[in-house]
Amino acid sequence: MKLIIVVVQDQDSNKLLNALMDHNFRVTKLSSTGGFLKSGNTTFMIGTEDIRVDKALQVIQDNCKSREQLVTPVSPMGGNADSFIPYPVEVEVGGATVFVVPVEQFLQF
Repeated sequence: MKLIIVVVQDQDSNKLLNALMDHNFRVTKLSSTGGFLKSGNTTFMIGTEDIRVDKALQVIQDNCKSREQLVTPVSPMGGNADSFIPYPVEVEVGGATVFVVPVEQFLQF
């Protein structure tokens, strides 16, 4: 058995959740916040049999695409904020960060 932990941008979360449920994966959805952009993310935890991991990864890849987005950096903490000019920067957002970890024991009460 494996635990798949998937971190996606909020914008992709509903589409991914529906696709995972359509393929009969049991999913736990958690709200989370990214450290780099400090914006909303969604973390999914999916417990599945080893033979279904590849299918789960394919569903994730099909539903979470990266894209370019303009963001304005947060002003620096400390220092002189008067000299800080927040120019928008183009960054890659979206996609999915996926961790697949072995599960030693699974219990359901």
